[in-house]
Amino acid sequence: MSNHLNALVDKLAAKFAGNDTISISLDLVEIHVKPEDLIEVCTQLRDDPEFAFVQMSDLAGVDYATYGEAEWATGQGSQASFSRAVDSNSIGRLSFGANMDFSELSRPRFASVMHLLSLDHNVRLRVVCPAADDDMPVVPSVTGIWACADWYERESFDLYGILYDGHNDLRRILTDYGFTGHPFRKDFPLIGNVEMRFDPVKGRVVYEPVSIEPRVLVPRVIRDDNRFESGEAAESDNA
Repeated sequence: MSNHLNALVDKLAAKFAGNDTISISLDLVEIHVKPEDLIEVCTQLRDDPEFAFVQMSDLAGVDYATYGEAEWATGQGSQASFSRAVDSNSIGRLSFGANMDFSELSRPRFASVMHLLSLDHNVRLRVVCPAADDDMPVVPSVTGIWACADWYERESFDLYGILYDGHNDLRRILTDYGFTGHPFRKDFPLIGNVEMRFDPVKGRVVYEPVSIEPRVLVPRVIRDDNRFESGEAAESDNA
């Protein structure tokens, strides 16, 4: 399989000589493409017989705001074998109206990531297109190349707020009408901002500020216990 992937890397490097981002990542060949080059590159990837990526199997947004940062300290456990959240300014602690301070990134915060499949060559490719502006992330729409990108791009816009230039019907697709914000962004509270219920007096569904208290759940860290190997735990339970 590695020879298969290396062969694709060599072909891409020869075709897109000025691109130095071509590599193998997580057992998949990956290439990063600037927004201004995306349409041209994707068209070549689809139409060039050497690649023939005629099928786009997936497209999703990514928020790198907390990329590489750990919220949990798992190297050392307490007597109860729990690991504790160490970052007080974490996603799970966000509440309505709260702001989250992110560390400075060495890359754009948002990116649109697509996975392509070549049936002729039996190989897959990951294409990453970073948005230049973190405040208003915009990347070109690839619906003119792969029509199936339509709903994928709407989902990415809905959940991450990534705008797809050239999409002819960029509306929310998963959240409710009038929803505010983008729930997959790292600075969106896990508890949400509003909750809904049916009001029997008004005879309709009403929206109210969320009443859930934000808190971080504590995961259980399972560790080896020699007592169970020797049977001491069972004996103590029977006693």
